[in-house]
Amino acid sequence: MAQKQVIQQPGLPLSDPTQPSTTVDLEIASQWKLMWWKFRKHKLAMAGGIVVLLYYFVAILAEFFAPSLPTTYIDQYVFAPPQRLQFFQDGRFDPFVYGYGFERDPVSFKKTWLVDEETVIPVGLFVRGDEYTMYGLITSDLHFIGPEEKGQPFYLLGSDKSGRDIFSRIIYSSRVSLTVGLVGVAISLTLGILMGGLSGLVGGWVDNVIQRLIELLMSIPNLPIWLALAAVVPIDWPALRVYFMTTLILAVIGQYSWTYMARVVRSRFLSLREEDFVLAAMLDGCSTWRLIFKHMVPSFLSHIIASVTLAIPGMIIAETALSFLGLGLRPPVVSWGVMLQDSQKVGLIATSPWLLYPGLAVFIVVLALNFFGDGIRDAADPYH
Repeated sequence: MAQKQVIQQPGLPLSDPTQPSTTVDLEIASQWKLMWWKFRKHKLAMAGGIVVLLYYFVAILAEFFAPSLPTTYIDQYVFAPPQRLQFFQDGRFDPFVYGYGFERDPVSFKKTWLVDEETVIPVGLFVRGDEYTMYGLITSDLHFIGPEEKGQPFYLLGSDKSGRDIFSRIIYSSRVSLTVGLVGVAISLTLGILMGGLSGLVGGWVDNVIQRLIELLMSIPNLPIWLALAAVVPIDWPALRVYFMTTLILAVIGQYSWTYMARVVRSRFLSLREEDFVLAAMLDGCSTWRLIFKHMVPSFLSHIIASVTLAIPGMIIAETALSFLGLGLRPPVVSWGVMLQDSQKVGLIATSPWLLYPGLAVFIVVLALNFFGDGIRDAADPYH
């Protein structure tokens, strides 16, 4: 009786029981399992995925993870520098931060911050602080980290021009900036599949009209049209309406708008519409919408997922840039771009460089999303 030949994937140890070890494993494995086997070999993509999941997890529970509310301020600690978190005191684990002291120049009256080592502020986990209501459902004052005594200064990343905690505001900002990417990509994905599917499947004059519309939108410079649309948005609009308007602008005319996805979908539909399973569905009386969303789109769903993961960081950067220029979200909305508005003055950055920390948060999440998307894109073709 012939023995079954063992085929080992290149670069994988023979002793790893989680890897496919036989031709049967490779033949019966689903596409998603093959994608997972290939994706987890991409170490940077795995690390990026963990960072992205951590960002979104913290954003979902922003009220709990932030030491204070984004509006809480202590006016005597305006532009206070970051406090260094100390973990050990008198040879035992007892987290704390030192208090602040300052002195003024007798001529210019400029304030210079000092570390007051005589003032010790105990820091704890799961402490009581500012009261909040999460999603309008859960009211609590429990915070993951913060000073054990409410009202004490606790600025791990420094404070802003109003004495508000930058670390807490970055956490709250992540909820807005990260969801702009998700909502914007969801809108552009829906429009792209719809318009690209019609263009590639129906063809004829429908294809010509949609393609000319795409070319028209792609030929418009982004910045001037953003300026024009931002000028149209009334200044007295509520924050939620401005949020959705900004997201809609990015989804319709941004660099990663629906036009890019529509062209990708059209090219795939042009190659798929001659396939046997598509012709069989047509002969069976399948409607156009069912043919697109039930039969054709799932056949290249992995490619769509890869495109989405690479488009989200573009949306995040676009929203940050718009808000930084004052064209997108505006205070009292808290986003990374709105926070970076305080860093537009070079002299202020020279004395308070910690105002740039929201930009570091953008850099980390965009880099992680690009690594994650790159791994998804490579894994989308598991047979390669």
